This record gives sequence, C-alpha cells and structure tokens, in this order.
Amino acid sequence: MGKPYLSLKTRPHPSSLYYTFLKMGYRLVLLALCLCAFVPSMLSDGLLRINVKKRALDINNIKAARKGNKYAKGLELLGLGDSDSDSDSVPLTNYLDAQYYGEIGIGSPPQTFTVIFDTGSSNLWVPSSKCIFSIACYFHNRFKGTKSTTYTKIGDELEINYGSGSISGFSSKDTVQVGDLCVVDQDFIEVTKEGSLSFVIGKFDGIFGLGFKEISVGGLQPVWYNMIEQGLVEDHVFSFWLNRNEADEEGGELVFGGVDPNHFIGEHSYVPVTKKGYWQFDMGDFLIGNQSTGFCQGGCAAIVDSGTSLLAGPTTIVTEINYAIGAEGVLSSECKTLVNEYGDMIWDLLVSGVTPGKVCSDAGLCFASGAQSVSSNIETVVEKENGGLGDTVLCEVCQMAVIWMQNQLRQSETKEAVLSYVNKLCESIPSPAGESVIDCNSLSKMPNVSFTIGEKLYTLTPEQYILKTGEGIAAVCISGFMALDVPPPAGPLWILGDVFMGVYHTVFDYGNLQLGFAKSA
Repeated sequence: MGKPYLSLKTRPHPSSLYYTFLKMGYRLVLLALCLCAFVPSMLSDGLLRINVKKRALDINNIKAARKGNKYAKGLELLGLGDSDSDSDSVPLTNYLDAQYYGEIGIGSPPQTFTVIFDTGSSNLWVPSSKCIFSIACYFHNRFKGTKSTTYTKIGDELEINYGSGSISGFSSKDTVQVGDLCVVDQDFIEVTKEGSLSFVIGKFDGIFGLGFKEISVGGLQPVWYNMIEQGLVEDHVFSFWLNRNEADEEGGELVFGGVDPNHFIGEHSYVPVTKKGYWQFDMGDFLIGNQSTGFCQGGCAAIVDSGTSLLAGPTTIVTEINYAIGAEGVLSSECKTLVNEYGDMIWDLLVSGVTPGKVCSDAGLCFASGAQSVSSNIETVVEKENGGLGDTVLCEVCQMAVIWMQNQLRQSETKEAVLSYVNKLCESIPSPAGESVIDCNSLSKMPNVSFTIGEKLYTLTPEQYILKTGEGIAAVCISGFMALDVPPPAGPLWILGDVFMGVYHTVFDYGNLQLGFAKSA
C-alpha cells in the first residue's frame, strides 16, 4: 500500500513561533496515532470494513420525505437540469428515510457523527455548532471547529436543495476518520441551516457522498477521491452489502478497497459507467412477471443509489407495476378524462400506423411534434405561448396512455379490453406523496419483477420489493416502486436503491469505471 500523503496547514501564533512548532508537533502526533491505528486493520486482507446499522422503516418518515429531490442539483451541475425549475417539482424516493447509516469522526480529536453513505451525491456535510436557528440541528450532533487542532475554515457559502428542504452552510477542511482510516485536509460543509421536518426526524446527522466529483456542490473534493490520492486504499473499489434480514441487528457492511467474499454468491457481472456524476449505467428492458413492458427495450439510463430506500422509475411504468401487484394509488381525474374523451382517437391513430411518439401531437394534446416528453413541472416556451400547464398535464397523461395501449396491442387485445385496462391503470397512478399501499396478505399472488442489466436478468420477488412496517393488525405493506420523472436528455432515469442493493451485492469500481452485481449472501 502506498504511503499516505500528509498535508498539514498551521497558523503561527501572533507572538510565539515556539507555539507554532508545538502545535505542529501535536498535530503530527495525533495523525501518527490515527494512521498507526489504521495500519493493523488493513494487514489481514487489505480491506477497510465499515459496519452499517439499520433501522425499521417508518411510513410517517416516508411521507415527510416524499419530495426530497437530491438529483435536481446534480443534474444542473452536469448541464442537464433546469436551474430555474421548482425544486419541489420532482418527487424523490424516500431519500431522507434511508435505512442504512454508519459512524465517522471529524477533527482532532475526532467528533463522532452518524452519516448516510450515499452513492447518489458527492458532498460530506454535518451540522455545525454555528447552526442555532434551525430546530433540526438541536436533534443531532454538531461539529465544533474550535475543539479540533487540525481544523481550517474555508468559508465559502454553499447550499444543497433536497426538495423537501435545503441545507446551507460554509466549507471547511479537517481530518476525517472512517473506521480506522484517517483522511487529512478533507473538504466538508458545516451546515448552519436545515430547513425541513425531514431533517428533524432523520436518524442521521449528515451525508457522506460517494458519487463523482462532477456533481459535488462547490466543487469540493469528495472523501473517496482523497482516500485514493492519499494512498489509503490499494484497490480503487468500494462495495456494499446491505442485510435485509429484519431479525439481525447487523445492518450490513461497506468495504473500502475491495470486496468481502463472504457477502456474495458466485461472480460479479460488470457493466460500464456511462456518465460520471451519479453511478450511472445503461439498463435494458424491464419485465413484470415474464412480460416485457417494452419501455426500456432501446435502453434506459439508471443509477445505483445507496441513499435511496426504494426503487424509482418513470410514472408510466411504476403505474403499470403497481397495478400488476395490486397496489392502490390515488384516482387521477385527468387520466380518466383523457381515456373517456380521447381513448378512441388514440387507439385509431396507433392502429393506423402513426408512430407512438407522434400520436399525442396528432391528437392535439401535445404542442411539440415527435417523441418529446413534456413535464408538467418544467416551463417551456410553448407553455408560455399557450397559456400554462393545463394542456401539458393532458400531454403527459396521453403519452402514458400511448405506452400502455401499445403494450396491449402487442398482445392483440381488442379496443374495448385495452381501454378498460388503461382506465384501470389510471387508478393505480401513484399518489402525489409517491407511496402506494398493498394488502400484506396478497404477496403470494404478486408477480416477480426483473431488470435487464448487461443482458442479464436481475429479479426481485414480492417479498423483496414490498416493504412491511408494523406487525399484526398494525402492519402496513408498501410498494417498493415510486415515481420519479426526469425529462430528457438526462431521463428517463431509473434509481435502484436499497431494495435492489439488498438483494444484489454491489461493487463500485472507480478504477475501471464499472459497476458489479452478484447475489447477496
């Protein structure tokens, strides 16, 4: 293993050079002790193991966090988002109710914080002792820079918007201890404002981002990058094992520098990372039972995100999934209105050979010609000229109906049967809160669902994609699928969160820019 790179910054005392040298020596002693403690833990197999804790799912926390959109800022940094769009417009899967978390230390001596290890973001942040006007900060550990001998304040003001509320603060540097590993001069954000109830009820202090630097707010260096640059890991790989056994106290394990063979079965199958930012790859067709949805036959963008509890996908397909498994959403009057008033016309256009991408524009429900996905939350020039968002909602619903009808046409169904099917799907559109509830006694009747990744099927059983909270008459079962509509060119985007990662051990191979999946042991 390469020798760690140590970069120490000192501040001379205004009246004593002796004090400066004394302080430098104290820092070196602390760092030496930290690094010495780290070395023995790496000698056995060269891996740094971080035990991950878990907590029970709470449906109230899901509702509180339902609109958390951590992807808005990342898409903007990648040049794919709309910096003027409403951050509350895109619901995110249960981000602030992530179930898996661990502990780190910041400063010398280290101050302990509970963090979510999040592959869907890139910044490290914790509450600051200077956070005095946000209630959330008083429920969590706060960092005190004055108590650390290796602390340096940078002072750049930064903000991250999570949809359900934003965090803001300023940038700093200090030593970060992860397990027995010490990362020196690490950038992080000291949060001085947490603007949401979601942060109050969260069982974590902060976020430990493991995404690429391309989406790091403020361009701050992610911790993982410094682990590599300071020679703290031999292999530029980290891996997650998430324990889905509710009876076990052990939540799982995050391994830096490689993989633990005890946590997976067989060999990993790898796919290349297609875009640096999130851990993004190309996903193929999605199947319900053994039936193709046809939505991703030409390929869809997907990311693996340890900071998302559930599975997020386009509303169109999530609606089909929830209908197929019997999950109940909220009745959409717009959807039923469209089927009743325009269903025959859409059918006739499809049967006559009009390409699916042009059906809605030919029907006069979308202003743009061709296959353009229009979000009701993204204001376009066309909308400004044509009086607002009402028509855009019909356009969205029309595009969903076209996909549903096209899937049924492949099965040679009659028009009456297809329109009846689409009308029922309208009732399964996820609620505005995103969650869909299901009868806990019906799991045995539900179909499997499968993702095609690298021409290989990754299947989830009902027991794996349904989350249960409570026992007996108080038990509630929640569909593991929630809606997230990311417009082109970044979308459609699937997010494979803890529901997927709990079934498939995941390797994040930074050195070769690839992702590996194997059945969890």
